[in-house]
Amino acid sequence: MADSTTDPRWPKLLSLSVHEFRTPMTVVAGYIRMLLKDRAGPVTDQQRRLLEEAEKSCGRLSALLAEVSDLSNLEAGTLPLNRQSADLRGILRAAIAQLPELPDRTVTVELEASSDSAPVKADAQRLQGAFAAVIGALRREIVTSERLVVRERKVDAEGLAAHEILIGDQPTIEALEEAKGVALPVFDEWRGGSGLSLPVARRILGGHGGRIWSAPEGHKSGARILLPVG
Repeated sequence: MADSTTDPRWPKLLSLSVHEFRTPMTVVAGYIRMLLKDRAGPVTDQQRRLLEEAEKSCGRLSALLAEVSDLSNLEAGTLPLNRQSADLRGILRAAIAQLPELPDRTVTVELEASSDSAPVKADAQRLQGAFAAVIGALRREIVTSERLVVRERKVDAEGLAAHEILIGDQPTIEALEEAKGVALPVFDEWRGGSGLSLPVARRILGGHGGRIWSAPEGHKSGARILLPVG
């Protein structure tokens, strides 16, 4: 979401970068696919494994370019958000379900939802992606627990009805509960290992009138999110 302090050249630079990188990457990916299909003659098993790894890397670059494109449009205020009536709990469940398995360990993500309805006005697909990015990043950072909690409920925030989403392991959730009325740290959207998914997520949340904070000091893998009731 663009604001008055954004340099107008920044979104243009991002957009131009996407175009300039995407063209040669598409060519490289196309040639790799041709080689894998033996269009230039048979390849050995070892060559095929190397090509398949190169194809995976092209896929990761393609996903990163898509994030840069979204970030560019969000900064310019040109990314459309198709906001309709939706159920926040369904969005959260879908976001959790789309998380890939961690390569080195298992961390269970559990949704603790209030019994009331959870209506929001949202672009459900984009909001789902934003939650998946935040939850996925926090799950990856957990080192002392095998359980990540996503707790949703309605609260009164500055006189307005809002959905509060707390994310973290049990000690972090407790610290967030105890920190009510205390200024929380700014959410670090530029942490490593997440590409540009967190900057995109923060702006999509902002486009829905939402805000996000980090957990109190000493609790790295946690966040508090507020979204207006729809």
